[in-house]
Amino acid sequence: MAESSDKPTPLHPAYSVTNIQTKIRTLDGSKVTYSSWVKLFRLHIVAYKVSDHIDGADPPADTSPDYAQWKELDALVLQWIYSTVSDDLLNRILDTNATNKTVWKKLEKIFLSNKKVRAAALETKFCNLTLTACTSVEDYCQRLSNLANQLSDVDQPVSDSRLVLQLVRGLPAE
Repeated sequence: MAESSDKPTPLHPAYSVTNIQTKIRTLDGSKVTYSSWVKLFRLHIVAYKVSDHIDGADPPADTSPDYAQWKELDALVLQWIYSTVSDDLLNRILDTNATNKTVWKKLEKIFLSNKKVRAAALETKFCNLTLTACTSVEDYCQRLSNLANQLSDVDQPVSDSRLVLQLVRGLPAE
């Protein structure tokens, strides 16, 4: 029997990911902000050589020999996205015929459209948060930090000095 000169193709690195949640935290918009999640997700897709499924060119033609693997990898990355968003977000972006690009754009639209309205609501929460509304000083500091991060996501960054001033302002008089 003659040996084939064709070498087996190596397994794509993306197939080695067994639990995406250990690498990318769940996007909920509060504790894990959209910008933080995007940074983590982009690092991950670059490392596993699938960034073209989010940012790249159009998929190969469905008659192309590369199409089957592209479709599998697209489904895999789509699973990564669905596995790293909160249940509330999942219900808003879940689509049986979607590609990564379409779901990625839906998430972007959810978090980056209506920036002025979101910024106003977040600003109100940030300015009105006090220690008495929290369970501990640590909880208070964490909530202020989360709100500051969310404000940054809508192009309203909070300076460190403003964050400190707000922290002090929200403390009780004693």
